[in-house]
Amino acid sequence: MAGGNAIRGSRVGAGPMGEDERGESAPRQMVSYYCVRGHVTSPSFATGEDQEVPFEWDCPRCGLPAGLDPDNPPEPLRNEPYKTHLAYVKERRTEAEGEALLDEALGALRARRSAMAISD
Repeated sequence: MAGGNAIRGSRVGAGPMGEDERGESAPRQMVSYYCVRGHVTSPSFATGEDQEVPFEWDCPRCGLPAGLDPDNPPEPLRNEPYKTHLAYVKERRTEAEGEALLDEALGALRARRSAMAISD
């Protein structure tokens, strides 16, 4: 008598193998993308009239943007350093405007202090 398990060598949840049981695969196309560092990535995309291939793709090796043209890959994104609040204020105001605001704030502070000194 042969003993054993009927599903030996198979995973739980594994379905039947082959396209006959799963159905036909969608038609696909391989597209090559090239990054600045010389890496080539070739993901596959579904083909069809309503399917569009993206112009840029992130390189899985270095993370830089990759494009369709091997001779002219896209430039890496500029990473701007962190700006302080003061840097943003200096972008919006000139030095003269800053001085005027400072004088106005100091005048208001001095007026409040003198009013408090008189009331005491």
